Amino acid sequence: MKNINQKIVTQSDIDGKLIVVEGIDGSGKSTQIHLLDKWLSYKGINVFKTEWNSSEMVKEITSKGKKKGQLTPTTFSLLHATDFADRYERHILPLLRAGYFVLADRYVFTAFARDVVRGCNPSWVRKVYNFAIKPHFTFYFRVPVDIAVDRILVGRPKLKYYEAGMDLNLSNDEYESYRIFQGRIIEQYDTMVETEGFTVIDGTLDIEEQQKMVRNKIMAILSSSKYKQMNIKQKK
Repeated sequence: MKNINQKIVTQSDIDGKLIVVEGIDGSGKSTQIHLLDKWLSYKGINVFKTEWNSSEMVKEITSKGKKKGQLTPTTFSLLHATDFADRYERHILPLLRAGYFVLADRYVFTAFARDVVRGCNPSWVRKVYNFAIKPHFTFYFRVPVDIAVDRILVGRPKLKYYEAGMDLNLSNDEYESYRIFQGRIIEQYDTMVETEGFTVIDGTLDIEEQQKMVRNKIMAILSSSKYKQMNIKQKK
């Protein structure tokens, strides 16, 4: 997949900004990126939000595979990589080039964490995604596993099969399996904090307090003279 756009695109090649949120299921990241989307739109910024596993081309295939419980770790990884590549080529990269703020609810780091926990080779996973541009900001919402599972169960009666890591045979109990699986994903995320430059946010804080921290970081971009000039040109 590394030849998807022939040339590896860097931040200097685009006018837009890529903002990413990461964290385990139930971390609150989706709420935060939703609030950021509304705030930026209110300020008149061109914004586009994209979510993991949301490509219309791949979504149905992935859904069928999940329902049958027949996805191997490698198949699972490649399906998500195909989904990402489709969204990247159709939406993410073109809009970044057009000067948009692209907000990604999960990015390549989700694959780096989940796929490795499922047994895929770390180097192989990273090579699959090596065409992806590095985000300008990656917010990692860190929460204890028990808090995350409690949040998930508030909205629905039970955990999903793959969400709980039941395909890995970690435990016959889906809640225990979830704790083990998501706990291992947290370990992978934690190893990326320094190397990938994550901005870590305590996901147990009040929603408003977390959003304030996110906005303070984004304000640094909005306040830059380069971005102000670009945004003025777009409005003319």
